[in-house]
Amino acid sequence: MRRFTSAAPVRFLLSGGLNTLATYLIYLALVRVLQYQVAYTVTYVIGIVLSYFLNALWVFRSRPTARTALMFPVAYLGQYLVGVALLSVCVSVLGIDKRLAPLVVIAVTVPLMYVLSRFVFQSKPAKHDQANR
Repeated sequence: MRRFTSAAPVRFLLSGGLNTLATYLIYLALVRVLQYQVAYTVTYVIGIVLSYFLNALWVFRSRPTARTALMFPVAYLGQYLVGVALLSVCVSVLGIDKRLAPLVVIAVTVPLMYVLSRFVFQSKPAKHDQANR
């Protein structure tokens, strides 16, 4: 198992699976009392926090820093905008059940988020940032 999880893409998928399961269950609970768009948004924010720590500590094995903590939500903002637009199309245009539509969104946005996350956690700080350390 250790050899299987030695590659960052595998760890990313596993942590994403854990995050997806946790946030989907939260979404299912919230959608019973909130509009699906609001439930999705609240769940999305919770997912960002969980994902940040999973990515920093386990996937990319880096130390959480102020820089990555600020960059990570920006990456998620891009994913969120794609996701919420796709969610609306799935529910309103394609007629997909509001409880299943987030699964379509997830399938489309996962590859995008891996690339963005890798950039956040593996990019080098600017030279003036390194001098201030």
